[in-house]
Amino acid sequence: MSPHMTGRTSRPVPHAARTTGPRRPRTVAWLVLLLTVVGLGAVFALGPSDATTTEATGASLPASSQSAEVAEIVKSFPAGAVAPAIVVFSNTDGSPLTAAQQELVSQRSASLGAFGLAPEAARPQVVEDKVATVAVLLPTAAGDDENTAAVDRIRQAASADLAAPLQAQVTGGPAFRADVTKVFAGADSTLLIATASVVAVLLLITYRSPVLWLVPLIVVGAGDRTAGILVGALAPHVGVEVDASAAGILSVLVFGAGTDYALLLVSRYRDELHLTDDRFTAMARAWRGTAPAVLASGTTVVLSLLTLLAAELTGNRGLGFAGAVGILTAMLFGLVVLPAALVLPGRWLFWPLVPKVGDPVVADRRGLWSRIGQGVAKRPAQVAVAGTAVLLVLASGALGLRTGLAQEDSFRRTPEAVLGQRTLAAVQPAGAVDPLTLLSSTATGDQVADAARQVPGVSSVTPGGHTDRWARADVVLDSAPGTAASDRTIDQLRRRVAQVPDSGALVGGATAEAYDTSRANAHDTRLVVPLVLAIVLVVLIALLRALVAPLLLVATVILSYFAALGASWTVFRTFYDFPATDTNVPLLSFLFLVALGVDYNIFLIARTREDTVAGHDTRRAVLRALASTGGVITSAGILLAAVFAVLGVLPLITLTQIGIIVGIGVLLDTLLVRTVLVPALVLLTGRRFWWPGRPETAGGSKRAGVAE
Repeated sequence: MSPHMTGRTSRPVPHAARTTGPRRPRTVAWLVLLLTVVGLGAVFALGPSDATTTEATGASLPASSQSAEVAEIVKSFPAGAVAPAIVVFSNTDGSPLTAAQQELVSQRSASLGAFGLAPEAARPQVVEDKVATVAVLLPTAAGDDENTAAVDRIRQAASADLAAPLQAQVTGGPAFRADVTKVFAGADSTLLIATASVVAVLLLITYRSPVLWLVPLIVVGAGDRTAGILVGALAPHVGVEVDASAAGILSVLVFGAGTDYALLLVSRYRDELHLTDDRFTAMARAWRGTAPAVLASGTTVVLSLLTLLAAELTGNRGLGFAGAVGILTAMLFGLVVLPAALVLPGRWLFWPLVPKVGDPVVADRRGLWSRIGQGVAKRPAQVAVAGTAVLLVLASGALGLRTGLAQEDSFRRTPEAVLGQRTLAAVQPAGAVDPLTLLSSTATGDQVADAARQVPGVSSVTPGGHTDRWARADVVLDSAPGTAASDRTIDQLRRRVAQVPDSGALVGGATAEAYDTSRANAHDTRLVVPLVLAIVLVVLIALLRALVAPLLLVATVILSYFAALGASWTVFRTFYDFPATDTNVPLLSFLFLVALGVDYNIFLIARTREDTVAGHDTRRAVLRALASTGGVITSAGILLAAVFAVLGVLPLITLTQIGIIVGIGVLLDTLLVRTVLVPALVLLTGRRFWWPGRPETAGGSKRAGVAE
């Protein structure tokens, strides 16, 4: 029997064979590193500073949406496209405003109005003697930095020298936008530092070497910076916009996937060093054994992310493009740069656990994962049923899942805009903080306004000027922006005003934009989910040359996703008290979990097929694959889950939710699905797992050839 069939625990290569030809591989490795350094220098010198190509944060709507149409039309009005930053004066103890306090607010309104486009509009309004408001009109077309600076100036002027208990809070659309912008201020640096720190600690624990962990960390870190610059340079040429949130997720993807690829390669390289004294030969074998799985895994993730280019929301399209470029960069650095960086230093890189020739490879050791595999093999049917039952129980937690966060619930730490909205909502309709903009033809303006007043949930309709073609009105809703009640009112309002003949009525504004964004996310989910599943299935079919195996693997990934969603919803309600998930969280979590979660199945089953073709029957092959990949895949899964958990360092609930769902899902894929459920399914189906392929036949042919 050949050494390859027995795990390749052969004798060391003779010295003469070891010394005849390392010069060329060494030269190639040095050349790769030299070209990498030169390329990095050129990219850093000539490219943009980061991946961000737009100041806007959030998912922009397509031009065909009503909100986008309204935003464009209001630019033709004399005041342009404006939104009020509402300064809310009140006493912290809830007492009525005194005459002196009201006089102070009146005097201060003039200076506050100077910060806006229409100073005369900044007239104080006192409500129930408890709250006084001053509306400062700011341009909606201003960039995030300009808007934030304007809101900061208003906040400083409003709060200057106020005697307790009088306080000033600034809320409204511009204020919310400024507070979201501040969430992402320095987010790239925060995420990069946190992610790199997590990766460094876990690599150090995994390798137990004071040196080895530095090599993949440096390579992946260089890949991350390269990916960011490439995205920033290429995005404008392909017509996509990448915002700060997409840039942050890009780093998480590159570090997570890149480190996974590194763990796989280093593990295989270490095994090969047990079999040969020539480290260049060992790396060549490790690369040939690792590359197909990494390429299949990376291709799956890249194609899945590219499905977002078909999305309606420009934010989703930007994230898809940025993520795809990031994964391609991680694959390039993992399969080209990392092998050169690992092989040149020699075996001492693994000190103190230096691999010695002749020691058994992982697959032939009686370690933890070998024992787990033997335990699964004893009762595969019971294990498969138990594993499936656990996932179904966890998935049942998603039955009460609610989606759609109100505007005020989007932050983990309550910002001033939310506090001001709550103060105002105590004395005014909750929707007063961000009125809707109602447009109609000039001739039908009064009719449309009357029709709007008849809609349940509408508190008031106030005419707001007109042009030769359009009449404008501000609509205040009873419910707070972003709530289910607000969404229902917007839908009914649009239906009602559209029935006015020849009105061409449109409803927009920031609250309507949030509603349209929610609907666009629902559309993107219906479009992207089937595409991603189809892509994963096709890649698995091409890699495994089978039908049964891909179908079973996709089924386990889908079940794992719903289990992660159910478990996460339980966590959200129990520990975080989140009222709902944001509308884009299920889609992005599904995308990351299915695309990245299938990686571990690919690593396991690709190794199983390799050993089957090498001459082992399917049962023996899957147990060897579990023993050889168990440690590295578990390390990779824990690391990836920890990297996504880093998203929780940002005070925005959306990113926290994505991080938790993906983290739990990856852990389920790593510790349950790949560890016991998939091996049990392989053991139950046997050679039928590969139908219509017959890798065992190929393995039999190899055995026959050796026997002859």
